[in-house]
Amino acid sequence: MTARTVTLDDETRSASSGRWWQLLVGVLCMSMIANLQYGWTLFVNPISAKHGWGRAAIQVAFTLFVLTETWLVPIEGYLVDRFGPRIVVVVASLLVGMAWVMNSYASSLSGLYAAAVIGGIGAGAVYGTCVGNALKWFPDRRGLAAGLTSMGFGAGSALTIVPISATIKAHGYEYAFLVFGIGQGLSVFVLGWFLRQPPERFARVASALGARRSAVPDRSPIEMARSPAFWVMYVMFVLMAAGGLMATAQLAPIAHDFKVADVPVSILGLTLPALTFALSIDRVLNGITRPVCGWVSDRIGRENTMFLAFALEGCGILLLGSMGASPVMFVLLSALVFFAWGEIYSLFPATCADTFGAKFASANAGLLYTAKGTAALLVPLTSVIAASGGGWRTVFLAASVSNFIAAAMALFVLKPLRAHMRAATSALATPPVVVNAPSMKEAK
Repeated sequence: MTARTVTLDDETRSASSGRWWQLLVGVLCMSMIANLQYGWTLFVNPISAKHGWGRAAIQVAFTLFVLTETWLVPIEGYLVDRFGPRIVVVVASLLVGMAWVMNSYASSLSGLYAAAVIGGIGAGAVYGTCVGNALKWFPDRRGLAAGLTSMGFGAGSALTIVPISATIKAHGYEYAFLVFGIGQGLSVFVLGWFLRQPPERFARVASALGARRSAVPDRSPIEMARSPAFWVMYVMFVLMAAGGLMATAQLAPIAHDFKVADVPVSILGLTLPALTFALSIDRVLNGITRPVCGWVSDRIGRENTMFLAFALEGCGILLLGSMGASPVMFVLLSALVFFAWGEIYSLFPATCADTFGAKFASANAGLLYTAKGTAALLVPLTSVIAASGGGWRTVFLAASVSNFIAAAMALFVLKPLRAHMRAATSALATPPVVVNAPSMKEAK
C-alpha cells in the first residue's frame, strides 16, 4: 500500500486562516433567525386573545414552520453544495423578513399558516447552509464547529426576549412582528454576502492534518439513506426533538396553566417574572450546551456524550412535570431541560459527517435534520392532550420516556453500528503522510 503525501499550499494556508471568520458569520446569521422558532411562544397567547382561534389551531403554524424549515433542508443543502452558501442565504434572508411582516398583517389562520411556510423555507435555508458550511471548514473539530454555529440559533433570541415582550405589551404583537421581522431579514441579507465555502483541496488537507478519526468514504444522501446507521440516528433525533420542541412552543402556555408566568422570581440578585426569566435563561443555556457538548464529544466520543445528555434531558422533563408549579423550580428546571436538549443540534450533524464524509455534508446533515420536522408533527397533539384531561404531566412523562429510549439507543445500537462501519472501511483507507506542513492549530 503506497502512502499519499499531503502538503499545505498557499491557497490552503489562506483558507485556513479565514475559517474562524466564516464560523463567526454563520453564528451571526443563525442568531438572526432564532426568533422565528424560539420567540414564537411569546406570540401564542396574544394571537389567541385577539382572534380566539385557540392554541391548538395557532400551534399548527409552528408545526408548519418546523416542517418546512427541516424537510426542505436536503434540497437547500444540495443547492449549497452545488452553488455555494452566499446566494442561498441572501435569497433566504428575503423570506425570513417577509414571514414576520406577513404575521403582522395576518387576519386569518390561513394567513398565519402561509407566513409560517415562508418563514420555514427561509430559516431552513439559513440553518442548513451555516451548519453544513461549518462542517466543511472544520473537519478536524466538527463537534465544536457545529456546536458554535447552532449556538447562534439556540441562544440568538436570548437578548431579544425582553424587548419583544415589552414591544408586545406596549404596541401589540403585530407591531413586534413587523419591526423585528424587518430587522432580522436585513441583518441576514447583509451577512450572507460574506459567506463562502472552502476550496476542495482545503477539505482534503484539513482532514489529513487534523482529524483523529479513521477516514470514511464520502456518501451521497441516497447512499446514506441506505445505511442502517442513518435510520438509527433519525429515530433518535425524532425522540429527542419532540420533547424540546414541545417545550419551545408551549413554554408560555405551560407557565400560564401552572399559574407561575407572572410570579416574580429572584435568582442571584436578579428579579423577573418567572416566564420571562425562564425564557431568557433557557435561550442562553440552550445555546451554550451546543459547543460545550460538541467539544466534549470530540474528546469522549459522540455516543457517550449523547447518552449522558439524553438521560439528563429525560430527568429534567420528568422533574419539570412534577415540580414546575413552583415558580423558582419552573425557572431552574426549564433551564435544565433546554440545556440538555440543545446539544442534539451539534451532536447529530457532527456524527453524520463523521459517518458519511464531508463532501455532501450540507445535504446529508439536512436530510438528518428533517427528523426535527417529523417530531414537530407531535406539537399540536400536546395541546390536545393537555386540554383533554391528561394535563401537561402526561405530556412530560411521554417526552421523558422518549429521551431515555434515545439514550439507550446511543450506546447499545448506534455505537456498535458505527464501530462496524469504521472497521469495514479502515482496511481500505490509504493513510496520508504529511510532510513540511504545520498543524491545523498552527495554520489558524
